[in-house]
Amino acid sequence: MLNIPQIIAQELDISLSQVNNALTLLSEGATIPFIARYRKERTGSLDEIQLRDLADRFTYLQELEERKTTILEAIASQGKLTETLKGKIASCLQKTELEDLYLPYKPKRRTRATIAREKGLQPLAEFIKSLNHPQTKPLSLESEAAKYISAEKEILSAEDALAGAADILAEEVSEKAELRAYLREYLLDEGVFSSRIKEDYPPGSTKFEMYRNFQVQVKNIAPHNLLALLRGEGEKVLKFELSCNDEFAISYLESAEINTKVPAVRSLYQGMLKDAFHRLLKPSLTNQVRSEKKAYAEVESIKTFAANLRELLLSPPAGMKPTLAIDPGFRTGCKVAVLDETGKFLKYQAVFPHQSAKQRSEARQAIAHLIAKYKIELIAIGNGTASRETDEFISEVLATLESKPIKVIVNESGASVYSASEVAIAEFRDLDVTVRGAISIGRRLQDPLAELVKIDPKSIGVGQYQHDVDGKLLKQKLEETVESCVNYVGVDLNTASKELLTFVSGVTPTVAKNIVTYRNNNGAFKNRKQLLKVSKLGPKAFEQAAGFLRIRGGDNPLDNTAVHPESYGVVQAIASSLEVSLARITQASDRLKAIDLNQYVTDTVGLPTLQDIIRELEKPGRDPRAEFEYATFKEGIKEITDLKPGMELEGIVTNVANFGAFVDIGVHHDGLVHISKLADRFVTDPKQIVKVGQVVKVRVLEVNEKLKRISLSMRLDDR
Repeated sequence: MLNIPQIIAQELDISLSQVNNALTLLSEGATIPFIARYRKERTGSLDEIQLRDLADRFTYLQELEERKTTILEAIASQGKLTETLKGKIASCLQKTELEDLYLPYKPKRRTRATIAREKGLQPLAEFIKSLNHPQTKPLSLESEAAKYISAEKEILSAEDALAGAADILAEEVSEKAELRAYLREYLLDEGVFSSRIKEDYPPGSTKFEMYRNFQVQVKNIAPHNLLALLRGEGEKVLKFELSCNDEFAISYLESAEINTKVPAVRSLYQGMLKDAFHRLLKPSLTNQVRSEKKAYAEVESIKTFAANLRELLLSPPAGMKPTLAIDPGFRTGCKVAVLDETGKFLKYQAVFPHQSAKQRSEARQAIAHLIAKYKIELIAIGNGTASRETDEFISEVLATLESKPIKVIVNESGASVYSASEVAIAEFRDLDVTVRGAISIGRRLQDPLAELVKIDPKSIGVGQYQHDVDGKLLKQKLEETVESCVNYVGVDLNTASKELLTFVSGVTPTVAKNIVTYRNNNGAFKNRKQLLKVSKLGPKAFEQAAGFLRIRGGDNPLDNTAVHPESYGVVQAIASSLEVSLARITQASDRLKAIDLNQYVTDTVGLPTLQDIIRELEKPGRDPRAEFEYATFKEGIKEITDLKPGMELEGIVTNVANFGAFVDIGVHHDGLVHISKLADRFVTDPKQIVKVGQVVKVRVLEVNEKLKRISLSMRLDDR
C-alpha cells in the first residue's frame, strides 16, 4: 500500500524525518500547540499550520487505506480481483478515484442493466462488444438479437433484445474509471453553473436577487456564491443547474469507445453512448462535481470563519479593571452589572433611562453612584436594542464627572446563548439570564478570550453560511482555533475558569474541573509543580500543559513565563554564567542577547528552544495581543433611517468574508464594504486589509431600508 509519511513529505515539501517525528509525537498524545512550541528540534520548527495540515492529510490517507482494504476484500469475494486492478487500487491517492474503480463491483439497486441481465442478455452484449474492432465485417445485428426473443422474458422483438444489451453496455461504459475521470475534469474545467429565481418571486422580493440570472464557470465560482446558490436552491427560491457542451462530451465518448466502421455497430454504439451520457454519466458526475465544489467552498468558508474567530478571540483586552457592564433595553430597562478587577460579579441594578424624565434622572444618579463607589474604570455597553440611546445616556452621566471611565460599545453576539447555557447557570445559578448576559458583556471587554471560550463558536457571529457547511468539520476547526488562541496567549492558572482551562494543551474537561476544585480547596497555586497534586493530572498532562499556564507572584519567576519547566535547568545555567539570580535574569536583557547559545545546546535542548527562551526572558509574561482600541460611533446616527449617502463614519469590523467586510456603524445593521471598496488598489483577499475587531473609517455609499442593506466604502477616493 501507500508509504503515507513519504507522500506527506513530498506534498508538504518537508523532510521525511520531520513527518515521522511529528507523527510519532502525535501518536504519543502530544498536542499541536505543544509540538509547535516545545518540540521544534524534533520537527524542524514546523509551525501549527504545517502540523495541522500534516495531521489532516495523515488522517485522510489512513481512511483511504482502510477503505482500500474493504474494497479489495469485497472485489476478491466476487472472484474478480485481478493483479492489474489490485495495483490501480493500491496506488490511489484520492477517495473519488478509488470509488470510481470500485463502482463496477459495488452492490447496486436494480437498474435497467440488471433487468437486462436477468433476461439473459449479457451474452448478446458481449457479442456486440466483440464486434467493436476495426476488422469487423458487415453483418446483421438483428439476426443475432432475434435468438433472444422470448415472450416469457418479455423480449418480444430483436429491437427489444438490442435495447436490453445496450442498457448493459451503457452501464458498463458509465462505470469505466478513466472515462469518468476525464468527464469529471471536463465539467470542472468547462462546466457552467447557472441560476434563475423562480417566477413566484418578483424583482426585489428576495435576498437572492443577484442570482436572478446568474452564470459563472464552475472553475471560477467563488465559495460564498456557491453556498448562497445552494441555500437558495434549498429554500426553493432558485433553480440551480450545471451545464456543459454535451456534444463535446458525447464526441469524446465516441472517440474513446467506438473502434469499428461497421454502420450497424457504430449506430448502436452511438445511441448507447448518448444514453449512457445523458441518463447515467452526466447526472452522476454533476452530483460529484457539485459535491466536490461544495466541499471546497465549505473548507474555504470554514477557513474564513476560523480566521475571523481567531481575530475576535485575540481582540486586545481592555484590561482587568473595575467594570460597569450594561445590557441595554427600552421597556425592560438597562441591566447593569458591576465587576471587579478580576471579573468577579459584585452587584446588579436595573435602571430605566428611556422611560420618563424622572426615571432618567434617577438612572443618572444610580450610575454615577456605582461609578464612584466601585471606582469604575471601564463601561461596557452591549450593542443590541437601545445601545445607541444608552450610549448617549452614559455620555450625559460622564459629562458630570471629573474622572471619566472609558466607555465602549461591545459586540454582544452570543451573550444570550451564554446566559442560558449550563456554564452560565453553574456560574451564576441564582441570577436572571439578563444579568448573566450583562456580566458576559463586561467580561468580554476586560478579556475577550477568557469570556468567549464559554460560548459555542458558531454563536459568536463571525461566520457566513455556518449552517450550510459540514457541521463536524466546522466544529473541529473552530475548536482547533480556540485551542491555538488560548495556548498562544497563555492562561493565568489562578484565575482561569474551567472552560478556559479546558482548551489548554493536555487538559481535559475533567482535569480542568479538578484544577479549579484544587484551587478552591487549597488556595492559589504557588508553583507549577503543584499541578502534579491535582487529581488525574499525571506527568504526561503536566508536560503538555505546564508551559502554557502562568503563575503571577509565585515561588519561581519562570512560572510566569512561557519557559517550560523541563528547561528550567538551562535557564539556571545561563543565570549562573551571568552571575545573576533567577529573579533578576529578566532584567539582564542586553547581556542575554550577547550570550553564545551554542554552549548550552544538548541532545534534548537545541538552538530553536534556546532562542525561544531568550525571547521570553527579555519580555516575561508579555501578553502577545495588540493594544486596546475602540470605535466612537457618530452622535445622532442610531437607526438605518438616519444614514445618508456620503456620510463619513467610524465603525468596527464584525465579520470578514471572501467578498468583503461587515462593519458595525451603530445602527443595529452592519454595513458591507465590498472587496472592491476595501482599498485604493486591487484586493484578492479581504483578510489582507481588515480583521475582525479592527476600527475603520467608512463612507456610506447606498442604503436600502427595505432589505436592511448598507453599502460602505473604505477607499480614499470615495471619501
